[in-house]
Amino acid sequence: MKKSKNTKFITLMGVLLAIEIIMAFTPLGFVPLGFTKATTIHIPVVIGAIFLGPLAGTILGGAFGILSIIINTVSPALTSFVFSPFITIGGAQGNIWSLVIALVPRMLIGIVAYYSYKWVSKIDKTKVIAYATAGVVGSLTNTVLVMSGIYIFFGQQYAAAKEVTFEALFGVIMGIIGINGIPEAIVAAIIVALVCKVLKSVFKEKLY
Repeated sequence: MKKSKNTKFITLMGVLLAIEIIMAFTPLGFVPLGFTKATTIHIPVVIGAIFLGPLAGTILGGAFGILSIIINTVSPALTSFVFSPFITIGGAQGNIWSLVIALVPRMLIGIVAYYSYKWVSKIDKTKVIAYATAGVVGSLTNTVLVMSGIYIFFGQQYAAAKEVTFEALFGVIMGIIGINGIPEAIVAAIIVALVCKVLKSVFKEKLY
């Protein structure tokens, strides 16, 4: 029984890591919503945390962060310096805080999503609301912590890259959280709930 559980754990972990990689390097990681694109790469992290536990969620989140560093290093955009310490754009240079922003919020996705799911599942016997809650909370953890890190550690440089004053940056960041973060959280809630409902019928026992 334990060997079977370990096999299922490793299999699901491998599948979720593979999905993260595919999503990171294809448009699947960014769902067009008309007025914006919703990032979805964090969704496998949330699903992994629910079925494999907080440690697995942290590892999957770390993989998300590493993929972010790689992408922003090999295909830099105007603000890639906030995610990669190897990038300098227009005088703005990435540093150790770039690694913190790229990794820490993503690793926390799994932990926060797991415990929010665990708490809500105590009162939600169907688990559907618990799944959706984990999707929302995990997604917002990523958005809020990443944007907060950018404001704290790269405020001046990020404002210059966005061609706004530092005084106006807080409003810009709140706008990004509202325009991108809320739709991303809704998309995550729907996908996590649907996928987890299917996986629940496959994995009838805890894998951690």
